This record gives sequence, C-alpha cells and structure tokens, in this order.
Amino acid sequence: MPTILITGCSSGFGLETARLFLERGWNVIATMRRPDPSVLPASDRLRILALDVTDPISIAHAVRDAGEIDVLVNNAGFGAPVPIELTPAEVTRQLFETNTFGTLAVTQAVLPQFRKRRAGVVINVTSSVTLKVLPLVGMYRAAKMAVNAFTESLAAEVEPLGIRVRLVLPGSSGETRFRDNATPYLAGLDNPDYAPMIEAILARFTSGEGPHTHATDVAGAVWYAATDATAPMKIPAGADAELWMAEAVAA
Repeated sequence: MPTILITGCSSGFGLETARLFLERGWNVIATMRRPDPSVLPASDRLRILALDVTDPISIAHAVRDAGEIDVLVNNAGFGAPVPIELTPAEVTRQLFETNTFGTLAVTQAVLPQFRKRRAGVVINVTSSVTLKVLPLVGMYRAAKMAVNAFTESLAAEVEPLGIRVRLVLPGSSGETRFRDNATPYLAGLDNPDYAPMIEAILARFTSGEGPHTHATDVAGAVWYAATDATAPMKIPAGADAELWMAEAVAA
C-alpha cells in the first residue's frame, strides 16, 4: 500500500484527509506539532509523528522517522484577519514562516527521496483567497500566493523526473478550527476607519450564508490530486472555491 505524509493533522482539513486515506487503505503518517493519537482511529497503517514546520530539526527528524513515502501533503498553516496597515511585523513573519517557508522546507526535505525513486507526489494546500482580491487577509493571501508561485515552478522542474506537484485551494469553512485559531490575531475593531469593514466581513463569515467548504471537500480534492495523474495543477475544494475558480478563469 502507498504511504502518505500529511502535515497539520490535529484538526480540520489535515485530520479529515488523514481519515479518508486511512479508510481507503493507505498507510498514513499524520504529523502534528503536539501529537494526539486520540483524534484518529487506531490502525496498524497509521503513524503519528511530531512535526513543527517552522523548526528545521523537527522537519529532519520527522522525515527521517517517516522513511519512504509516496505522497507529501503540505497542509499546516494559519491565518490572521487584520488590515495590512495594522499587521504587526511579527505576525507577518509568522504567517510566512508557517505557510510559506514551512511548506518549502518540508518539500525540500522530501524531494531527494522522490528524485532517487523517480516517483512521488507533492500536494500543497493553499487557499482560494489566492483567486480573488479580498480585504482583511492580505498578508495571509500573500503567503499563500507565494506557495502557489513556487509550487508551479517546482512542477516544471521535477515532473520530468517523474514527480507530480499539485495545488489544492480550499474555500472558507466554519467546520474547522481555522477561524478560531485566527481570532487571536484579529485587530482593527478599535479603529474607526477599519471597524465597519471588519464587522461586515465577520458578520458574513458567521452568517453561514452562501457557498462554503466542508473538510470532506478538501480531503476529496487531495485524494484526486494524489491518485489521478490527469488532475489539473490547481484544484478548487469546496463550492465557494469552485465558484471563485470559475470566475478567475472567466476573467
């Protein structure tokens, strides 16, 4: 059976992806900053490893302990809803360290074994916010767009070596802890110029209206990317992501 390594499996998209691949008979290496075996069903095809994508030593240990894998899914990430003017430099650095540099570092750590075998799949989970101009997520969007850019270039570099590289672009989901994890970074509600915009955006998020993304949508998109060599470079995941992709293509 093939083996998949997924980052950011403690909740949300990563957790649902790990569940799907386990159900379909794959060997799964689920990585988390703080390993919690209780989040996934016990299985002799499951290993849970500690991995902090911002720590080079943690990456090296996890890749070493994982051994041979067939598919890498870079899913770990977080957001910060704050106007660009008010975004602290440290928050910007954290967004890029996790979402961009962490994804790049894990990819670089795994690629040598893929090149050696002339086989392997890299799937980078970014975001549908890269398809549309949106306020309040500017620096998060920039970090994810950087991943899109290097992923597309990487695909051109390594697909002649037998390695496939794809992007999965989820939409907005209220089912995961992503919004809760982003809330501590929220800023600007005390600013009279930005507060009305922020309040309107938050109200739209919490209303549940309109198309949105389920964690199962993302897991399904990752499955498609991992198992179908004809899958496109960018795969939207969720009804809202599919809508934005169609709008981007038509523009």
